[in-house]
Amino acid sequence: MEHALPNPSNHPWRTIAVVASGIATLELLVLVIVGVALLAKPVIHRAKAAATSASAPAQHPKANAKALPMLPRGSTSVTVLNGNGRSGAAASEASRVRARGYLVGDVGNAPRSGYGRSVVMYRAGRRREALRLARDLRIRLVSPLDGLRPRDLLGGQLAVVVGG
Repeated sequence: MEHALPNPSNHPWRTIAVVASGIATLELLVLVIVGVALLAKPVIHRAKAAATSASAPAQHPKANAKALPMLPRGSTSVTVLNGNGRSGAAASEASRVRARGYLVGDVGNAPRSGYGRSVVMYRAGRRREALRLARDLRIRLVSPLDGLRPRDLLGGQLAVVVGG
């Protein structure tokens, strides 16, 4: 024979626990929304300012490119830098540059090694000369000075960084 014992306390504890956890979840959601709203405004402001300042120099060389006349090969000074760490790579590339009629200003090592591919870099306003040099040397990468300072060119308008 079975005897069922009556539950002396008829307390709906499960319902209370579900309601309390729902309220806590809503409070957490409100706190997250308020926190994101307060933190996002300064972050968005800084991102817009950084994007504006980053885009301004990108437009500047194009304006200079129109103002500066294109130099002939014999008047274009090229600095050749070794960016792969192999000895003699810059000297070999300098002879190729000289054979195509350019002035070789300086031959040396790049500030860092580890360039995977050769690249032609140019000062502001000398993009057309850089594209011509890259076409002459069959180098696919052309960019404004990146990782180099204008003083690293030692007076040259262009730089060829020899990569791997």
